[in-house]
Amino acid sequence: MRKILIAGNWKMHKTPEEALSFAASLKSAFPQKPLPIDLVVCPPFPALTSVAEALSGSAIAVGAQNLHWETEGAFTGEVSPAMLKAAGCQYVIVGHSERRAYFSETNAVIRQKLKSALQHGLFPIVCVGERLEEREKNRTLEVIEAHLSVFQGIEKERAKQVIVAYEPVWAIGTGRNATPEQAEEVHAVIRKHFQEMFDRDLAEDLRILYGGSVRPDNIDALLARPDIDGALVGGASLQLGSFQKIVQGGLSRMKVRVS
Repeated sequence: MRKILIAGNWKMHKTPEEALSFAASLKSAFPQKPLPIDLVVCPPFPALTSVAEALSGSAIAVGAQNLHWETEGAFTGEVSPAMLKAAGCQYVIVGHSERRAYFSETNAVIRQKLKSALQHGLFPIVCVGERLEEREKNRTLEVIEAHLSVFQGIEKERAKQVIVAYEPVWAIGTGRNATPEQAEEVHAVIRKHFQEMFDRDLAEDLRILYGGSVRPDNIDALLARPDIDGALVGGASLQLGSFQKIVQGGLSRMKVRVS
């Protein structure tokens, strides 16, 4: 039974002081430990250590939004996986569409980051997704398969640590979102691709999240689909009320899966 995962990507929001205050609110909102779902927040780099310390002892894990593939070196402005581990991170987002679009990250770069995250014991949340023009040209599945090429050469045992997030670029921060049917179609393709790359058991255990304007009013419909195992939440993760409702949707759906 795949455990639902809800991850909040704070992007470039919240100063360390604001992040610390918000982390305290989250800890109060979700005091139960363990939770029946996995819950992760991904603050900006300057707030990682303080947020991890604030959430210590809770059921809420911390992830980073990016990493460099080297452990150390002359890479001004970069942050290594070893530094993330030391800051208290368990997860890291890899290959987000904004990294591709604004910082020219290619599949080759993302593969290096993925391999490094796995080697350092981090759980990578690997993002895939098509742009609007690609969907309109019926190239969605072609793009998804190209993005999934980053897993070529990954050992099966390492691949068990992986989480995939399908984020249609045209739905990120736009207020639009893929319909549950559209999302499920792509999630099923991702799972089939993993079966072909690895095996059926690994594919069945793979958690695939949906991201792209996830909100309290659409989380239930999304999680009702059999291949959608959680959400990578952007803007709605920045406010306690909306994030609580999304997490509650995950908790409710997990009860259905267990039963």
